[in-house]
Amino acid sequence: MSQENLTVVLHAQGDLRLENRPVPEPGPDEVLLKMHSVGICGSDVHYWQHGRIGDFVLKKPMVLGHEASGRVVKVGSAVEHLNVGDRVAIEPGVPRKVDEYVKNGRYNLSPTIFFCATPPDDGNLSQYYKHSANFCYKLPDNVTYEEGALIEPLSVGIHACRRGGVTLGSTVLICGAGPIGLVSLLVAKAMGASKVVITDLFPERLTMAKELGADFQLTVKKGDGAQQLAKSVEDLLGAQPHITIECTGVESCVQTAIYATRSGGVIVLVGHGSEMVTVPLINAAVREVDIRGVFRYSNTWPMAIAMLASGKVNVKPLVTHRFPLKQAIAAFETTRQGLGIKVMLKCDQNDQDP
Repeated sequence: MSQENLTVVLHAQGDLRLENRPVPEPGPDEVLLKMHSVGICGSDVHYWQHGRIGDFVLKKPMVLGHEASGRVVKVGSAVEHLNVGDRVAIEPGVPRKVDEYVKNGRYNLSPTIFFCATPPDDGNLSQYYKHSANFCYKLPDNVTYEEGALIEPLSVGIHACRRGGVTLGSTVLICGAGPIGLVSLLVAKAMGASKVVITDLFPERLTMAKELGADFQLTVKKGDGAQQLAKSVEDLLGAQPHITIECTGVESCVQTAIYATRSGGVIVLVGHGSEMVTVPLINAAVREVDIRGVFRYSNTWPMAIAMLASGKVNVKPLVTHRFPLKQAIAAFETTRQGLGIKVMLKCDQNDQDP
């Protein structure tokens, strides 16, 4: 095996480097993966630019990357369900112990969770990476590596739609047409939403949303009033939506979500912005509008794989840029500038295909 293990490491705020690291040795319950496709997430860029996200602060060099797929090249002694050569998608969050959250199926809330590229845990943007075998999922032959890597953002959409209770006939408002807004759109339609309105500042993002199945697109301008936008949503749908999925974290968008959602409906807060936000809480309270939070996802990979393999969801159009691993700095710069939708890094120099 080649001992070269080119890795993308964030040393400090603004200090992103490509360096060689040793090829790791998998433990009994782990597999060693030759990485193939890794998507760049907004959180990766945020750590690079700011050195922190909320309470997660970069204190030592950290490998970036958590949207990933690869091929098994070595199997730990206790692993039974995976073999060398298997193509897998990686779920980046692994609980370190079985606590009450793991027992009741909400392991994403466990305070002990290991999560790729969240301080102090390293991510998987490298040529070789080891991971818990229980959180690697075999990909069917008709699901590509890139689709496997996109299961991570797709999982956010699945979890958000589950939390919102999207079902056959639901009407849905999605605030924000970035990658997470777009996967929420795909999942909402796959789960049976009859009409979906999506909003964004940028018309080109709304064009992509239309291509992916949005029924209505609403271009927002900075300074638009929350109540006026809520009225525009109602005019488009002919009624207020049952469910709003808020993917921006912007205060005015959270306000719009509350005003827009019908009485007895649900708002799912996916985007995270300022710690303190001024919102019309009493408006939501007296109309029994439920406000539900989202933290990543849990138990989503099997559903996502089934959706992709069956063709119910098509995430392929989301990938707009591809770079070989050795051009990682340029790839990150592309994402920082907001170009395209999803930038994908190709870690296997001998296999640059999707």
